[in-house]
Amino acid sequence: MIRSIFPELSQRTLGLTAIALMVLSMMGQAGPSVFPTGTTIYEPAGAWNGYTVLSLLGTQAVVVIDMNGRTVKQWDGFSNSSGGPARVLPNGDVIAASGARAGRQESLALIQRDFNGKEIWSFNRNQEIQTADGQNIWSARQHHDWQREDFPAGYYSPDATPARSGANTLILTHTDRRIPDIADVLLQDDRILELSPTGEIIWEWIAGDHIGEMGFDARARASIRGARIGNRRAANGRGAAEGRGAAAAGGRGAAAPAAFDWLHINSATYVGPNRWFDAGDKRFAPNNIIISCREASLLAIVARDGSIVWRLGPNFLESDAMRAIGQIIGQHHAHLIPKGLPGAGNLLVFDNGGSSGYGEPSGIAPNGVGIYARSTSRVLEIDPVTLKLVWSYMAGNQFFSTNISGMQRLPNSNTLITEGAGGRVFEVTSDRRIVWEYISPPPKAARGVGAVYRAYRVPYAWLPQIRRPEEKAVTPPSNAEFRVP
Repeated sequence: MIRSIFPELSQRTLGLTAIALMVLSMMGQAGPSVFPTGTTIYEPAGAWNGYTVLSLLGTQAVVVIDMNGRTVKQWDGFSNSSGGPARVLPNGDVIAASGARAGRQESLALIQRDFNGKEIWSFNRNQEIQTADGQNIWSARQHHDWQREDFPAGYYSPDATPARSGANTLILTHTDRRIPDIADVLLQDDRILELSPTGEIIWEWIAGDHIGEMGFDARARASIRGARIGNRRAANGRGAAEGRGAAAAGGRGAAAPAAFDWLHINSATYVGPNRWFDAGDKRFAPNNIIISCREASLLAIVARDGSIVWRLGPNFLESDAMRAIGQIIGQHHAHLIPKGLPGAGNLLVFDNGGSSGYGEPSGIAPNGVGIYARSTSRVLEIDPVTLKLVWSYMAGNQFFSTNISGMQRLPNSNTLITEGAGGRVFEVTSDRRIVWEYISPPPKAARGVGAVYRAYRVPYAWLPQIRRPEEKAVTPPSNAEFRVP
């Protein structure tokens, strides 16, 4: 049964105060003006200790914190709100998006800088866009995700050491197109590029060319075709609604023409080396691409010939195996766990909830857009061959991020979870016990929460320029007794 998206949420723990503030704000109600930030829980013996790289939305910077929440490094001048995740390499380099296009959630360039901020590599020569003064400039039009081929899933594994240079780079971008068979409006389509180490485009894939392979039934296709620019899925409205639009990021250029963001792919990553391919299953070739299509509740693997060779969704009533998983809604950050980590080869996905999906119109979705709804989130680990649910994290109404978010499998079997909308990052054991929790503070002079697009944990040794910090346990007080002096 379809339920309302934002039921009343209780504030049961220190870590959820910020999340409750976010949800109450969306509902138009007042929230608390004071709440704890920083590291609120920390068990050094139970956590996988290292630095945590934060892709903040409200601050145009990449921030690195230690286990006690102290900022140990910050690179300014990046735009996580337009381009998505920042990643740190083993020598202390950082790669992230820079610049923003007014009216669209997309960056102007992807840039690699060294520890001191010197530019090492960049890419922006995808398409030309027009600025407010009528000049044409090159733009990457990159959004949501990117990945180096020698960096499986884009996070630490003891079996992979990404190099400073020499690897191909996968970039998720936008392109505007008209495809009458999809809809009779301008589409903001998703285009995946693969770049050589020197920045040449050597492979591309455009989503709209493959709609017939995505599992949409006739009702879903009718809902997509009937969508109109100006609804809540239009490119020019979605970013602002989610608090991460290009205008908020200091966008440059004239307002882009309105376009229908019909799929909203929010992650695209190499499948990476895995046991399934080693056993002969070519669907999981390491250089194939796994994508997450938020608006469609669809996950898919794209082969190098462009065909979709594996699919999960969009309708989870399609098979008994998908029924057992349950409908995935508004999901983010789909990837296979890299070799060298517990659960290697299994699929991880942050199942946000909120609303998504195309199909039969209803009272909650009169146009057949956003037909699935849930007011809680889940982290799912799935065997991609049998579709068996291997592990999950759920916490009822204490765990909900309607957008952004992600997770990382750690070497000690723990999982680092980014509950992004509320600015909460926490580490759980395999038995779901929280051993570290961090609440991101809002930007200075701002009321609200410090939303985090995604967070990654890296070894201390990956930032050799920083002296290893002292680790101090943090035991939270009882909520019933906690008072501001």
